[in-house]
Amino acid sequence: MDPFTHALSGALLARATAPLPRLQAGLSLRARIAAGFAAAAFPDLDFSLRLIDTLTYLNWHQGPTHSLLLLPVWAWLLAYLFSRFTRGKYHWKMFYLPACLGIAIHIAGDLITAYGLMLFAPISTQRFYLPFAFVIDPWFSAIIIAGLFASLIFPRKRAAAIFSLVGLVGYVVCLWMLHDRAMNIGQGYANTQMLTRAEVYVLPQPLSPFHWKVIIKNDEAYQVALVTLWRSQYKSLQGTDIGLLKKMAAAYQPFNRVNWQHLAQFGDEPNESDLVREAWNQPVFANFRQFSVFPLLDRIDNDEKEICIWFFDLRFQFPGLPPSFRYGMCRKSNHLSDWYMQRQQGTFWLD
Repeated sequence: MDPFTHALSGALLARATAPLPRLQAGLSLRARIAAGFAAAAFPDLDFSLRLIDTLTYLNWHQGPTHSLLLLPVWAWLLAYLFSRFTRGKYHWKMFYLPACLGIAIHIAGDLITAYGLMLFAPISTQRFYLPFAFVIDPWFSAIIIAGLFASLIFPRKRAAAIFSLVGLVGYVVCLWMLHDRAMNIGQGYANTQMLTRAEVYVLPQPLSPFHWKVIIKNDEAYQVALVTLWRSQYKSLQGTDIGLLKKMAAAYQPFNRVNWQHLAQFGDEPNESDLVREAWNQPVFANFRQFSVFPLLDRIDNDEKEICIWFFDLRFQFPGLPPSFRYGMCRKSNHLSDWYMQRQQGTFWLD
């Protein structure tokens, strides 16, 4: 999820779990909500890894700061800092539970996206994910904002915040069901094509919870489709003044009209595959290999001075936009120099 939605979810959970007014003691409601807001924003401080380089950030984002094992440590640290910020008005123990809840709901929010979390860092760097929601989901954010707004109108009642959390759970269950429908489409296609060794993945997409990317991985080949689970009719756009968002939305088609793309991880040209594999397996490219889940050859640039072989990850390719996080291996055209890594700027500043 985006950082602002994370922070708001922490505030909502802090409000929903606040003691009833007659039972409140010690920590004020305002301080509790502020602590939940800040704690839910905390895990994304790993963004500072961008100061090292982008690949270090990509490989360690949603790492130790998103670990369930380290959650008690981070919560204690934040509780101590909150206590110091209030100049000792509140003991750190009063902030500990809101801090735990804020970090926990941040972890839960990222767990349902496709990037993956190192839930058991530092013991393990294995990533876990349930790819139900796109990283920016307006409906998810709207449910949280509605709950917080209602809580402002009725400040002495926590029912609005509780109902909002129940609504979030219900929305995630709906996303789970849509995920299963998209998975069935991929598995059905794999069966019809007799891809017995294939693995099927589905990834949530932007603009609508009904948009999904279906990826069937079979050895070093992919079958990729952009599917909508909302429309039952094929949608085409006419004219030249159609906006980008409409063009993107139109790329997702009903399963019975979907266009399956057949993509080779190292390209379709046999005479180039050896060179592409040589570039891919270079030691200096190890960090990109670690980051990539669905790597694909983008293109080969070759001129008199230099040859560059570019790759990207299918997770970060969206219709109408150039892929994000494109990296390539380059060397001089005389074949005598060593390979070195380059990065291409994408659509968004984060690239």
